[in-house]
Amino acid sequence: MELWYTENQTQNVNFSMKVKSHLYSAQSEFQKIDIIDTYEFGRVLVIDNWTMVTEKDEFIYHEMITHVALATNPEIKNVLVIGAGDGGTVRELTRYNNIENIDMVEIDELVVKASIEHLPFTSNKLSDPRVNLYFEDGIKFVKGKENLYDLIIVDSTDPIGPGEGLFTAEFYTDCYNALTEKGILINQCESPYYSHNAYEMKRSYKKLNNLFSICKAYQYHMPTYPSGHMIFCFASKVLDPIKDLDSEKWNELELETKYYNTELHKGAFSLPNYVIKLLNSEN
Repeated sequence: MELWYTENQTQNVNFSMKVKSHLYSAQSEFQKIDIIDTYEFGRVLVIDNWTMVTEKDEFIYHEMITHVALATNPEIKNVLVIGAGDGGTVRELTRYNNIENIDMVEIDELVVKASIEHLPFTSNKLSDPRVNLYFEDGIKFVKGKENLYDLIIVDSTDPIGPGEGLFTAEFYTDCYNALTEKGILINQCESPYYSHNAYEMKRSYKKLNNLFSICKAYQYHMPTYPSGHMIFCFASKVLDPIKDLDSEKWNELELETKYYNTELHKGAFSLPNYVIKLLNSEN
């Protein structure tokens, strides 16, 4: 008998993977957590029946959520990561010797425990001595902090359930206050393709654009996420991701990446017309 995992990406679109085995299943106080082993995508982290991480394509997401900021400001030392329980974002950050401290705040400790046990390809740097793990609400953690972090990465689930509060103007304002003068905020901003995802993308972008002097959306291709066309938002008080990109300095690091490079960095901010129209629309 064949076993398939199916994600309902819209009411009319399903995405399915053929499953070898079901490795882990648990219900935390926040969400349902499953880890499956699939034939095409390797091990997959599923939360509330939404695909979070797959072994085959996670590098795309984690490289694009980290390296764009680090290539724009090579002097980043103190980083806050909110969410990211699988550990992939932290893994990429630990590749930079200039980073001295990484505070990772994940509301659901069970996600981290499951990832350490079953997803070593993303969680293998959570024990780095520069990493401080906090199992608490990222919204409360950042509140009241001022001029502290050079980079904040909001690596959240979709704006439902425990991730909903990470898409509010109040939370973005607290992040703004917690950033240093040259601080950068990178935020997961959904997808422009399906209408319900596009709505959340526009809502997040507009809130950030109203708050930060520089706010730009950039795209990446993620095969296992709805439509495959996904968006991050880059927000900063003074640094521009194109004008301030230090390609020479980043390339001197000789970091081996599978997706990101500094030419793609520039190209990622060149958006299709339909996305530009969505981001600039008033509705």
